[in-house]
Amino acid sequence: MTAALTASACTFSGSTDTTAKASRTASPAPSTPTVEPALTKQQALAQIAHYSKINNQANATHNRRLLDTIEDGPLYAMSVADYKQDEGLPKADRETYRPWSYNLASTTVYIPRFAAGQRRWFAAVTYSGKTDKYARLLVMAEQATTKRWEMVSSVDLDDKKQLPKIALDADGYATALDATSAKNVSAPVDVLRTAVGDNFATGGNMSGKRLFATTKTSTRQIKVHDKTIRKFGPRGTTAFSAASPEFTDSYALKTANGSALVAFAHTHTQRDTVAPGLEIIPDKDDRAWLGTTNSPYFTYTFTCSDVASVPTTAGKSTLLGYTCRRTDANGMATSS
Repeated sequence: MTAALTASACTFSGSTDTTAKASRTASPAPSTPTVEPALTKQQALAQIAHYSKINNQANATHNRRLLDTIEDGPLYAMSVADYKQDEGLPKADRETYRPWSYNLASTTVYIPRFAAGQRRWFAAVTYSGKTDKYARLLVMAEQATTKRWEMVSSVDLDDKKQLPKIALDADGYATALDATSAKNVSAPVDVLRTAVGDNFATGGNMSGKRLFATTKTSTRQIKVHDKTIRKFGPRGTTAFSAASPEFTDSYALKTANGSALVAFAHTHTQRDTVAPGLEIIPDKDDRAWLGTTNSPYFTYTFTCSDVASVPTTAGKSTLLGYTCRRTDANGMATSS
């Protein structure tokens, strides 16, 4: 007779769905006289308000098609995964949906200028709680074919005091940077993504601690590794691995001190394996992917969005926030 262990994938605050869309890489705004703001402040705030309204309608009934009109990239993948996870729960365990909205009076928008033909996007920082205690970085991008503005990233910041001041021109517009190039940042996006993956995979021992300063965010990622790999004790193992990113876009703004505020995405996996003679029981939150069949191993895939402040010259980058969702899982009976 086999013994069974109850274990679930490690989940994070802020799930891969085949309907998730990958958006195109954002283009930096060149310093030429022909560049124009992506939109006005009033238009940007109106797009955020529209997003909140439609998001509530979609979330109330798990309407993926409607959600698809206002979300894209990693955020869409994570939202669809939330739907799937909720639908896998017994009805008695599903929480009643509560509508919400962003407080536009406590939202600051950062709008870059773009040349004709470049994909347009903007960022915003929205605050909530008493004395605007909590901050969240949003990124909305215009879709090339539909011309719709869709939310692609939404990340809660662990410490709003670490948010760098964004550089603005005389008219109040921001400057977009190409964070994939070492000419603009000391740690391009691929390097950042590798270091974040290392925080989960090794606890930051290879490159994570070397690249990132110690912050609440980097510490939180490392704690996920340190705590989760020990959850089975001598009865099994958990191993994290960086995976090829499904969403390779990045969005960066020049800051007042000459660095860059960068929003990007990464993907990592978690493999739980128990000793011979043991099996893992899928947790109720896993059942949308794994059903109720026990297995000696399960592999979970996580889609995540990250925000970092990156210097232009040598120096450590600062992780400011991240959010992850399980977007896929499989075991012996669910592997394709």
